[in-house]
Parts: sequence; structure tokens; C-alpha cells
Amino acid sequence: MRISVLGAGPGGYVAAIKAAQLGASVTVIEASEVGGTCLHWGCIPTKALIASADALNRARNINNFGIDLNGSVTPNLQKIVERKNRVVNIQVKGIRGLFKSWDIKILDGRGTIVSPKKIKVALRSGETEEVEADKIIIATGSRPAQIPVFPFDGKRILSSDDAINLSGIPRSLLIVGAGVIGCEFAFIYKEFGADITMVEMMPMAVSTEDEEISAILEKELKKKKIKLLTGIKVENIDIREDSVLATLSDGKTVEAEKVLVSIGRSMNSNDIGLENVGVKVGQRGEIIVNNKMETNIEGVYAVGDVTGGIMLAHVASKEGMVAAENAVGGNAVMSHDVVPAAIFTSPEIASVGLREKQALEKGYKVKVGRFQYRALGKAHAIGEITGLIKIIADEENDIILGTHIIGSHASDLVHEAALAIEKKLSARDIAHTIHAHPTLAEGIMEAAEDVHGSAIHSPKT
Repeated sequence: MRISVLGAGPGGYVAAIKAAQLGASVTVIEASEVGGTCLHWGCIPTKALIASADALNRARNINNFGIDLNGSVTPNLQKIVERKNRVVNIQVKGIRGLFKSWDIKILDGRGTIVSPKKIKVALRSGETEEVEADKIIIATGSRPAQIPVFPFDGKRILSSDDAINLSGIPRSLLIVGAGVIGCEFAFIYKEFGADITMVEMMPMAVSTEDEEISAILEKELKKKKIKLLTGIKVENIDIREDSVLATLSDGKTVEAEKVLVSIGRSMNSNDIGLENVGVKVGQRGEIIVNNKMETNIEGVYAVGDVTGGIMLAHVASKEGMVAAENAVGGNAVMSHDVVPAAIFTSPEIASVGLREKQALEKGYKVKVGRFQYRALGKAHAIGEITGLIKIIADEENDIILGTHIIGSHASDLVHEAALAIEKKLSARDIAHTIHAHPTLAEGIMEAAEDVHGSAIHSPKT
């Protein structure tokens, strides 16, 4: 079985390895570099920048831990970016090493699908190669969405791709969009020293999250002196010699040295030959697939961002594994019902399952358990007392429907809840499970206990 994978991001490279593990002969075609957006422009580089911002914040507040630090602490953006690049390069070598160990062929070039069994590759060397395949998996990902009012130039008008490689810290930064990407960069560059203003057309920041979680994040933005304007659009921008003037939908203006546009992503489905084989795409350019990751053309699969679904690296990877299994004759099915998500703001946000509002809209009668970080001994010990753990359970059978966390290490804590929802466990199941002390994970147990009003470390109400 010969399988060709178009794109080597978290969907494509995982699909390639899984197919090789299952005995297929695999060729991967990548126009840029293995790892895709996640490794080069998204997940990993932003987390490296966040780690530097966190270290800077910790140093600035080190006296709170009984440590005297003499002298100033300042960010060196050049060194921060160099460290970020080192982290990325280590991961690139790791993926290429995995390809080598599984005897996966990698072609560095741009692939165009000629037929359901052939891809033409324009190699970086200038040569052309044709790849024959029994099955094709498309994993070409996405790119920052661009609209005419915000013409990216990499200087004044930035995409998220530009924001990870700035040569200097801007005095002021206007961020258009207070979703996941916008909020992460707001905390990063505020810590580095920029004056931040965010404009969001929705009524709250990270509007996809549970409303209680969003409200807490907005308080943290205010504490950091990050200005947030919600329910407002940017109507027009005027690029000046050393600044950008944005006119808002309420008639007011905001002037900043640079503008970061974080309003979503566009699918990379053009110029890859879909029209040559008749693969169906939707109105947004998304490749249409079923729950086996099959397109309408037999033997052609698609995974990850290019399908327009949940644009998360770990979702793409799971879809890649499903596609690979089916490409070699399996019968795997992709489910998007239980997908943990994390936002690496300060503090972190993580969620899985239904928001409270969603549960009510679906007709559930719910019970809600909450537990504050400030009631955890570990939170005080590490100096991270801001946070909330919220568990939503079905009143009828106590089954957990959703869990939402804002606080230190939220991205690590959420997976206990994900497993509970996947296995249809009840709040009592978690509440009756002994959790180590002192840990932040105790908060999950206490929130589960609070579903029934029995959290030990919550005051009587």
C-alpha cells in the first residue's frame, strides 16, 4: 500500500507515521518545513514566547518568594526570538528523525494533485517529480485570514506569523480580535513592555469560552492594564509614517505603532489540484469530509485545518490517525465530541465539553460545582491564587457534561475531566477519587464535590 501525504503539519506528519506503523509505504510532500503552522508559527513558538514572558514576570516579582534580586530585569527580544527558534529547530529535527526511523520518504517541494493516484511535486531544487499513490491524505493546513481593510505588510499591519518574529518591542500595539490568538499575544507583549489595546466585535473576550471564565480573564486583562474594547469593530485604518490610526465603529480612534490582526484563519485548499480530481469544497474553501476523513473522491482523504473543523493541532493529529487507519483498509471513525482546548494566557484557560449555556440550550437540567484556586494550599505555595474550576453535571444522572478552568496549569489539569467525559463518569466518581495533596488537581476533586454542595474547603453558603 502506497500512501502519499500532502503537508507535514500535526495532521500530516502524524498520519504519515501512523500509516507507516500500519505497514504502508509512505511519501510526505511539504512545501515549507515539517511541523506546519503549529510548530513554526503557532503552538510551539508562541509557547516559547509565553515562557519568556512568564520568566520575566516571575523575575519582576521574585521578592514575593523571599529572594532579593538586585538590578533591573529587562526583556531582550533578539535573544527571546533566538531561543524560540532553537526550540522549533529541535522539534523539526525530531520529526525528521521519526520519518527516518519509519522509512518515510520526504519530498521538499510543492505538491499538486493530478489524479486520485498521482501527485506532481515541484521540488525546491527546481526539478519536478511525480509520485504514484494508492491513497492520498491532504493535510495542507491554514493561514492567517486577511481582509482588505487590514493589508498585511509585516511592518505596521501584522499577522500572527509576523508577531512571533518582531525585531523590536513596539511602544504600542493594537490587537484586532480578542480570541485565543489575540489574548495570548496581548499578555506576551504587555509583559515585554508594549502598551496594548484590544478591539473585539463580540461582547466579551474569548467569547467561545464559558461566560464565567471569560469574565475572570477580562478582570486579569484589566489588572495588567490591557485595554479591552468589546462590541466594537475596526472600520478603517490609516497607515502613517510611524504609526497606524484605526477608526472604530463607535466613531472613536485608536493610534498605535503597530496593529496585530487576529480574526481567524483561511484554509489552504487552493492551488493544490483539488479541481483536477473533483474534490468538493465548501463556501469557506474547506474540504468536505465525513467522519472517516474521506472526501467525495474514493481514496482521497483530508485532515486538519483544511477541512474547516476544529482548528487545533491535537484534533488534526487524531484526524490524521483516523485517515491513515482507513487508508490502509481500517474502519476508524473520528469523533469531535470530547476535545480539550487550552488558551495560554496568564492565567491559562482550559475547557472540555459543554459550556453551561450550551448545556441549558440542549435541554439539560444542570448542577454546577465551583472551586476557587485561592482555597488550594498549593496555589498559595506557588503564588498562583487566581483561578476557578467549574464542573457542569447532568442533574438527572450526575454525568459530567463539561469542565472549565482558568488558573495556573489549567492546560494540564483539564485532561482528567476530558477522560471523565469520554468515559461518561459522574461528578461523584471524581469526588470519590483520592487526589494527592498538595496539588492543583485537588481543585478538580473539590469542584466535583461542590456539585453536591460537599466540598470540604468551600465555606457553607
